[in-house]
Amino acid sequence: MTTPTDFPPIDLRSDTVTKPTPAMRQAMFEADVGDDVFGEDPTIARLEARAADLTGKDAALFVSSGTMANLVSLLSQTTAGDELLVGDRAHIVRAEAGGVSRLGGVLATTLPNDADGGFDPALIPAAVRPNDMHQPRTTLLALENTHNFCGGAVLSLQRTQEIADTAHELGLRVHLDGARIFNAAAAAGHSVADLTTPADTIAFCLSKGLGAPVGSLICGDDAFIHQARRTRKLVGGGMRQAGILAAAGLIALDEMVNRLADDHANARQLARGLAELGFQINPEHVETNIVIVQLDTSHDPAPSPTLQAQLREIGVLVTTPDRTKIRLVTHADLSADDCAEALQRMAAAEIGPSA
Repeated sequence: MTTPTDFPPIDLRSDTVTKPTPAMRQAMFEADVGDDVFGEDPTIARLEARAADLTGKDAALFVSSGTMANLVSLLSQTTAGDELLVGDRAHIVRAEAGGVSRLGGVLATTLPNDADGGFDPALIPAAVRPNDMHQPRTTLLALENTHNFCGGAVLSLQRTQEIADTAHELGLRVHLDGARIFNAAAAAGHSVADLTTPADTIAFCLSKGLGAPVGSLICGDDAFIHQARRTRKLVGGGMRQAGILAAAGLIALDEMVNRLADDHANARQLARGLAELGFQINPEHVETNIVIVQLDTSHDPAPSPTLQAQLREIGVLVTTPDRTKIRLVTHADLSADDCAEALQRMAAAEIGPSA
């Protein structure tokens, strides 16, 4: 009988499990710091200027996490009682503890996501509320790129533009949850600035594919960032000598972007291997570093926890987006050989769709 300790773990749970690189650790050790709440941290200032430049926006703001980045962005563009339009599989509504509603008093109304993580622009006009005192004001629309729960799908520039144009014509602002926007850019062949141009505001993570230990950036025009700074304080996000963290973020932007294509190739390798093991997955649909496998529910209506436990026994760590799927995510601390080893362990243990 094997135990998890018989196998060195191959961690496919998320790209958030990466450890900071030696260059990041050295930069953190040597970081020039000051009190960021007073606007006196030079390393934070450098990172924010770099983020604004990369996204083509006027200014940027450093925050501690992707969830805080979205929360601060949404609260800074709405008032209590407003309505947000967002995809029904969006991270904002599925994985952020309902913060925009609980903390902001904002009604999140969902539109059905398409496979690419977008939604039909034709649905937006009917979803926008009339100017009626009985109804909330629809003021903001949120997109996501890449789309986590749509399997790391890339929302094309054309689709982003079509949806944003429709929203703007109806008087809405547009926020882009770009937690993995650098993955989207690597896969689509566009710059990050190209992909974010249609949106008024953008948030992206340093601590996912880019491998930094902590942090996200919010980017937008000067007035938005001024308000976002106040909102960040409201939710307890004002940090002091945070340049220690920002230093790792600068290394991430300098050294970790060009290698994202390796993660995408490893994800496709995993998908091909899973297909060969009999799982229902089309490797051609894997665009970036996330692989989501829909499991057979003909014998078990909730098979994912069982499969997750079986995989843990052979040291292959995955997550379960729901009780019928597993998710595998490639990242900087995972090689092509690691992916091959995970597949070999599954084959040797005869772990497949009906296991």
